[in-house]
Amino acid sequence: MAAESERVDRSSYSMDKSITLPPNEIFRNLENAKRFAIDIGGSLTKLAYYSTVQHKVAKVRSFDHTAKDTENDPLYEISMQEEILARLHFIKFENAYIETCLDFIKDHLVNTDTKVIKATGGGAHKFKDLIEKKLKLRVDKEDEMTCLIKGCNFVLRNIPHEAFVYVKHADSEFRFQNTHPDIFPYLLINIGSGVSIIKVESEDTFERVGGSSIGGGTFWGLGALLTKTKRFDELLQLASKGQHTSVDMLVKDIYGGSYGSLGLTGDLIASSFGKSATADKEFSKEDMAKSLLHMISNDIGQLACLYARLHNLTRVYFGGFFIRGHPVTMHTITYSINFFTKGEVQALFLRHEGYLGTIGAFLKGAEEDNPNQYSWGENYAGSSGLMSTSPDLNPMQRARSGTFDMLEMDRLERQLVNLPLLQDPSSYIPDTVDLSEDALAREYWLYCFEEALDGVVKRAVASQPDLPEAAERAEKFRHKYLHKLQTLRHQPFAYGSLTVRSLLDTREHCLNEFNFPDPYSKIKQRENDMALKYFQKAVKSLEELSWEQRQFALVRGLLAGNVFDWGAKAVSDVLESDPEFGFEQAKRQLEGMKGPPHKCALFFVDNSGIDIILGVFPFVRNHTVVLASNSSPALNDVTNNELQILTERIAAMDPVIQSAVKEDRLTLVQSGSSSPCLDLSRLDKVLAGVVRERHTDLVIIEGMGRAIHTNYYALLSCESLKMAVIKNSWLADRLGGKLFSVVFKYEVPPDKKPTALDHVPVMPS
Repeated sequence: MAAESERVDRSSYSMDKSITLPPNEIFRNLENAKRFAIDIGGSLTKLAYYSTVQHKVAKVRSFDHTAKDTENDPLYEISMQEEILARLHFIKFENAYIETCLDFIKDHLVNTDTKVIKATGGGAHKFKDLIEKKLKLRVDKEDEMTCLIKGCNFVLRNIPHEAFVYVKHADSEFRFQNTHPDIFPYLLINIGSGVSIIKVESEDTFERVGGSSIGGGTFWGLGALLTKTKRFDELLQLASKGQHTSVDMLVKDIYGGSYGSLGLTGDLIASSFGKSATADKEFSKEDMAKSLLHMISNDIGQLACLYARLHNLTRVYFGGFFIRGHPVTMHTITYSINFFTKGEVQALFLRHEGYLGTIGAFLKGAEEDNPNQYSWGENYAGSSGLMSTSPDLNPMQRARSGTFDMLEMDRLERQLVNLPLLQDPSSYIPDTVDLSEDALAREYWLYCFEEALDGVVKRAVASQPDLPEAAERAEKFRHKYLHKLQTLRHQPFAYGSLTVRSLLDTREHCLNEFNFPDPYSKIKQRENDMALKYFQKAVKSLEELSWEQRQFALVRGLLAGNVFDWGAKAVSDVLESDPEFGFEQAKRQLEGMKGPPHKCALFFVDNSGIDIILGVFPFVRNHTVVLASNSSPALNDVTNNELQILTERIAAMDPVIQSAVKEDRLTLVQSGSSSPCLDLSRLDKVLAGVVRERHTDLVIIEGMGRAIHTNYYALLSCESLKMAVIKNSWLADRLGGKLFSVVFKYEVPPDKKPTALDHVPVMPS
């Protein structure tokens, strides 16, 4: 493997300034580090370690309501408990700082039983003695290619927006791709000094099927001879300013235009450096560097295409120090692949390409714990994100990321899989709007989240009235989340596609970072207690209606209940003044649902309080239903633990619910999510099993986050019903409606018998 170039000019900042940052900013939680791995290239070191993180979780426990009259007592109590979370840390920094960093790690390493550090990369041998001396750990060298493949498999499997195509001059340079549920097979083109072409067929099966001696080292070496420039990044900078046409001979230079019979356009390169043999002039360094870059990129691109065709592969990933996020190399590789395959194959790049070796080395050292049996999720609060590689874009960020770059991955409690009812998992896109490609939408939502920050801080403090330091932690949360929002304004692609879901998830990650696991816990408790008092009255009034009237009332109750989302209660005034409230259209669609009963419905529920108790429970009480709720808190959404207690209490009040629970017609399952939105490609494996066992043939998705911000365009292989009240005027306008518009979207897959239903959302005028 090739040596990497030095990424930044070290004279522009000092190591001391960076390393004196608090340990919770860079080498976080070192005191609980358990296992280490390191990947050392020619100029960059990537360090990995595993740690256990103590964090607070909100737990609910049911009160005993049998001993005495407890009508006015809360249904359950809320307590904060400590839990242990497994986390992977990956840090990237320049080799020039390796000794200082090792000293820093040694000084902060408290309790570790680790005796070995797994190592890979060309520089591992060079620094072996230093590592063993500083950390008192034995260096155990791992095969570089094996580590690379293991790391690549890990990020593709666990980070949904890992792969991207590069589009020069677009509003967002990075177009993120959905990872296919089955990541194999694929081709990895690793461009170091030379080129290695690896076909990957499974977790442990891969083969180097080809390669070339003409790679990054060739560009660097010839570039240094031609331009006298020794630094790789400077060479690329020269290339970005050059015009290759002054050096290269084009088709039109030979034939006066295009060569139509062979399908060659006039602007096509006929001979790299062809003009230098005949032109009697000096060529600029910039033009020579650009010509050289094109020559090598085109050669690599054609090789990659030939091997992709030979092995019948369409997924082709590029990595190695030659790529390393540089826009000029990504653009030339992209152009080359597009040309030689006539657009049939896309050049795919990876957000965390620089970490593949160290991730793989870490996984090799952790094989006894079988980390691949778990699902992992990126912790946005502790990760740097993908920074722009253009020196003209946010240069401060570029210099900072050149010093230290961080990635954190949290082990999730549940193994996550696709919903079996997705029509085509490989084309499923959860999010309705990609803010990284929509500048107006991006600015609006970033402004919204900034404006809402004061309210979130206030609720976070109010959720922990007995902890005097809560206010200080809340201010730290404010600072961190605001910093994330500012980063995303400049770098909307930092964590993959920027969406409302990712903004909400980043906020949840930052709240958890400062031990605010459930800021809405007391609000949910109060609203649940209030709604329970009206449950029996609501059920009795429904039972007095005719079938048709009852169906309409049930849907009306569901949608009205969904309005009671925290911060949107002003809509209740509208419900009082306008009883129809757009429900007439929903009623007409509902009548089309008459027919044979469904075997089982999967219902993704939304809010606590009125929504779940007076909306969802009356709606499902006479049907076979699986209620899927969040595994962990997010906003005022009901969690699985809370739903268990609510169901137990409602069953004691309602014999219909009681028998449904006993007869297993009403089942409660965790979704595996801790978000106000819903990604149907990352659901609890247990839920997927229940869906199959029950032969589920109807999916109901409720709420703005789950049915509008996400899954609005999701296609399922069974009937589906998406419903919500739009509580945001900007979003309503975008979708062609008004504030408090009702979305009631009933869909039948193409292979099912069509119904007379209108498949468009209901939008009252």
